[in-house]
Amino acid sequence: MIARLLELRSDRMRIEHVRLAFSDDIGSVGKFALRKVWILFTTILKVWAARLRYGSEVLYYPPSGPAKVPVLRDIVFLLATRWLFRRVAFHFHAGGVSAYEGRLPRSLRPLFRLAYRKPDLAIRTAPQNPDDGQVFGALRNVVVPNGVEDMRGRVPERTASSGEPLRVLFTGVMTEGKGVSVVLEAFRMALAEGLDARLEMMGKWSSEAYREQCEAYVRQHGLEERVRFIGVLSGEEKFVCFAGCDIFCFPSFYDAETFGLVLLEAMQFAKPVISTVWRGIPSVVSDGRSGYLVPIKDARAVADKLLLLRDPELRRTMGLEGRRIFEREFTLNAFHRNMERELLALVP
Repeated sequence: MIARLLELRSDRMRIEHVRLAFSDDIGSVGKFALRKVWILFTTILKVWAARLRYGSEVLYYPPSGPAKVPVLRDIVFLLATRWLFRRVAFHFHAGGVSAYEGRLPRSLRPLFRLAYRKPDLAIRTAPQNPDDGQVFGALRNVVVPNGVEDMRGRVPERTASSGEPLRVLFTGVMTEGKGVSVVLEAFRMALAEGLDARLEMMGKWSSEAYREQCEAYVRQHGLEERVRFIGVLSGEEKFVCFAGCDIFCFPSFYDAETFGLVLLEAMQFAKPVISTVWRGIPSVVSDGRSGYLVPIKDARAVADKLLLLRDPELRRTMGLEGRRIFEREFTLNAFHRNMERELLALVP
């Protein structure tokens, strides 16, 4: 969402961006590398230079998730930069970092508290997410839902005709915590109970070992003609997949999951969704109205919802409700308005 924030055009404030590019891909997230130390050092210098050049009053920073290397990075970065600014805003895209202090060596805990202490503003994406701002003593603590650009009308849409197999779509990092194995098991169960469907799984594998495990599962259960791993798609290709599916399935229980942007990307095309009662996801999906929410790691529950959504009228009505929710709460324009309001309030 940082890239989306940078698209905000305001007559009342200007955003200067110093890019934090510590990880090349999902496989390097949370891992130490000497290259990252150099990037951290040069990033701090760039922030100092930007502060002097533009006179920025507010440091806006998205703290890491609860993992050792990113937390140590945050500590160094914040101690080296936040003293330069009148106000500090933390935007918690990942949740739970406030609970990490007890996992650090005792010698580092005072530095942890000093780095994250009392931000002027703490933003989280949903009320159900860990309230890191409250733990850190934020002077103001708000919820700003994410939003995405409305792509409806820019790519062709389709739904399955009578007698045609349904298309079920999963999109996300291909890792256990995103529910990949749950989707595969649930899909196998639903097929065995009469679901006529194809499953497409879009995203980058978190590891080669996990890719091999999932591919072996598909072979073991004879699903080669029903399941496709389509890799990473972007731009129009990605949205064609969303617009062309009949059901979007995202049973995530990922540690750093706080919202589920992919759910919005499906809902904007009026697609019913199946997801989980996890972190901020219930703030996006209205259970029984725009889709279904199931317990985490429950393939049986996911399979049951897939079978219910064989009904074309149910898919249609749920999809339309999802579209209404998207238009009302989760557009990019709404996100920009809310972020502008909260950031401007920092400097009266």
